[in-house]
Amino acid sequence: MVLATLAAFLVVGAVGIGLILRSRNMQIWIRSYLTRAPRPQTAGPVHVLFCFVDHFEPMWGKADAPTQRARVERWCRDYRAMAGRHKDADGRHPQHGFFYPEEEYVEDYLAQIADLCADGFGEIEIHLHHDNDTEANFRTVMRRFCNTLHEKHGALSRDPRTGELAFAFIHGNWSLDNSRRDGRWCGLNNELILLRELGCYADFTLPSAPSDTQTSTVNSIYYATDDPHKPKSHDRGEPVRVGGSPSGDLMIVQGPLALNWRNRRFGIIPRIENSDIRRSCPPSAQRVDDWIRTGIHVQGRPEWVFVKIHTHGTQEGDMDTLLGPQMDAMHTYLESAYNDGERYVLHYVTAREVYNIIKAAETGKQGDPNQWRDFILPRPSHRRSAPAA
Repeated sequence: MVLATLAAFLVVGAVGIGLILRSRNMQIWIRSYLTRAPRPQTAGPVHVLFCFVDHFEPMWGKADAPTQRARVERWCRDYRAMAGRHKDADGRHPQHGFFYPEEEYVEDYLAQIADLCADGFGEIEIHLHHDNDTEANFRTVMRRFCNTLHEKHGALSRDPRTGELAFAFIHGNWSLDNSRRDGRWCGLNNELILLRELGCYADFTLPSAPSDTQTSTVNSIYYATDDPHKPKSHDRGEPVRVGGSPSGDLMIVQGPLALNWRNRRFGIIPRIENSDIRRSCPPSAQRVDDWIRTGIHVQGRPEWVFVKIHTHGTQEGDMDTLLGPQMDAMHTYLESAYNDGERYVLHYVTAREVYNIIKAAETGKQGDPNQWRDFILPRPSHRRSAPAA
């Protein structure tokens, strides 16, 4: 009787755990997370490469034009004030990645953001929401948007190897390569191939947990090879490593994904740490520690740790967090705890610089990664808007 009761409890417990995992789609990635090897220890200082990417959507919630304009103006004003108080080991301010949606393009909004970037506060990249798309339309839309960003705003740099415009990408609704189970918000099973052919140097969409678009690969930098007949080809790939060669169709740069045992639901169930910043999950010293402890790195270069966090920056409920005292405190903590020059060296980097430093590591470069910020792709000019009459 005792054994039967114990067995029943174990079965009920296993079923309960399974239901909890599936309710947050954790069954997709939990095994990889639990079995991933820790970052090897290093003798010298750890260089922390901190990158903040933003699904920057001024039209979020179908806002009217005055609301959209106010969102952009507040960002350009308040971010400059907040980030201007902070510098990394190289004297650089925090760098914000404005991944701007093609379908929300307004010339005046991009002009203001380009001015902010020209003053050294970040760079503009590409975001896209689409659904049931076709290859021909995708090519047309992306080429047009790349040209517009470059010609009107000085965004995006040209790859000196090809002469073509190069860009980083974040997929709207997380649905890179048609990765939602229901097939919504993309439609292209060969999207990785298309992005490579159009000039995308790396994708910065992940992590997307708890969405079902999350890959089984976590906390990694890797090359994904597209199967044009199947969705979600980036679920696995070949890790980028020192001395390796580029492979596959697209580099995938992931941000930290972990379990947060300190802030448990109902005091029992760990929450998902998916490197998202907003009012409901504000930055904190503990979260910064967790991001860095995750130890995302190029294999063979463990002393260069990449921390990529993300947000949806134009939602009013979150802007006080993203532009106010909590973000200010996060940068202060980074600069005090992870920039002593002996154990840690802090570098604020853009998506483009992340790619350049990854490629430098791949070719065997070492030492201070600051010298490799422009290793392949040069800094874009970010053309300033004309002064008002």
